[in-house]
This record gives sequence, structure tokens and C-alpha cells, in this order.
Amino acid sequence: MAQMITTLVLLIEILFLLNYVSQIATTAAANDGDVIHVTGKVMCQDCTLNYDQWINGSEPIKGAVVSITCMDERERVRYYGSDKTDERGQFDLIVDKVLYGGKNLKPHLCNVRLVSPADQSCGIPTDFGNGQTGEKLVQPFMVFKDLVKFVVGPFYYTTPMCDTPKYENNY
Repeated sequence: MAQMITTLVLLIEILFLLNYVSQIATTAAANDGDVIHVTGKVMCQDCTLNYDQWINGSEPIKGAVVSITCMDERERVRYYGSDKTDERGQFDLIVDKVLYGGKNLKPHLCNVRLVSPADQSCGIPTDFGNGQTGEKLVQPFMVFKDLVKFVVGPFYYTTPMCDTPKYENNY
């Protein structure tokens, strides 16, 4: 019984420690560095393949455009930027934390999403990884000295054959 109580106390201490570290990282992201980096990947997923190939056979898309939109507390756009993916399908959005007029950007009010594909053969945006609706910057992946880095996605496009038809009527 005593060992069970000791284990329970240890688990509670670990949970408090994890919560504390999470709060430190979030506070550091809000206060450190002059810029934030947002990185991720854009991939093409072909639904005509078998399940194993569909899950593991995604190909990177070169030249796809990804955007970041940052709002203020009154839901006004304060920053908009975009980046194209490289040959590995990776993008790196770099955003100044101090905006025009001296206002500070709040990363948790930013949204990253797909904008346009480079190739129409795999040009239907999907919401896997929230690429179509957008992904909020919740918690930084890394905070080190002046570097604050968020990782989102991966985001996916698919082939036109895999597109779900949209019906105008609900019957």
C-alpha cells in the first residue's frame, strides 16, 4: 500500500513538472527572440494506391505555397506572409515578432495553411494535418536563446481522382 502511494505521489509530481516546463516554454516563446520560425512539409498523397502505399508513399511537393496569417485580439489581420516549398517539400516561414507601429505579434493568434499547389496533377488540398482549414501555433517545438521555432503539418494535397464531390442540396 505504501509503495502504491509513493508511486501516485511521484506521478503527480511528474505531471506538475511537465505542466511547469510547458508554461515556461510558452512564456519564453512569447518573450524571447525577434523572429519566429514556422516550418513544415507539404506532401502529395495518392488515394488510388493500396493502404500501405497510401499511408507511407507520400511524395514531397516542390513549389507549393503555404501562408501564415496573424491576427490581433480584435481579429484584425496584423501580418500575412507566404513561402514556397523546396525540393523536399519543406517550407520555413520567418515572421518578425515586432510589427509595424511597435505592436508585438502573439504566435497563438497565427494560422498556417495551404494556399496553392505547384502541380495541378496533385492539387486538391486536404485537411489532413489541418492544411486546408489552417493550423494554429500552439506550442513552440524549440526555444533556444533567440530562436523560437514552431513545426506544423505535414500538409497534404491529393490527386483530382480522390476529390470528394460537393453537393449543393442536403438530400
